[in-house]
Amino acid sequence: MTVNEGLRAMAGFFVLLSLALGTWVHPGWYLFTAFVGINLLQSAFTRWCPAMAILKRIGFREEVSKDRAAA
Repeated sequence: MTVNEGLRAMAGFFVLLSLALGTWVHPGWYLFTAFVGINLLQSAFTRWCPAMAILKRIGFREEVSKDRAAA
């Protein structure tokens, strides 16, 4: 699994988890959903995300672009 795939899986998991916790435990968990969304939005513009650094450290591989693979 690549870092990008891992990041999408992690974000999806955290969104679903925080929605479930907000529904069944306490509505304050919806703030975590907002945090995940804000982090995804900022990473789209800055191309930096703390979760990507973590995923790289635990062994997820970098995605090779099609341009690099052809060279």
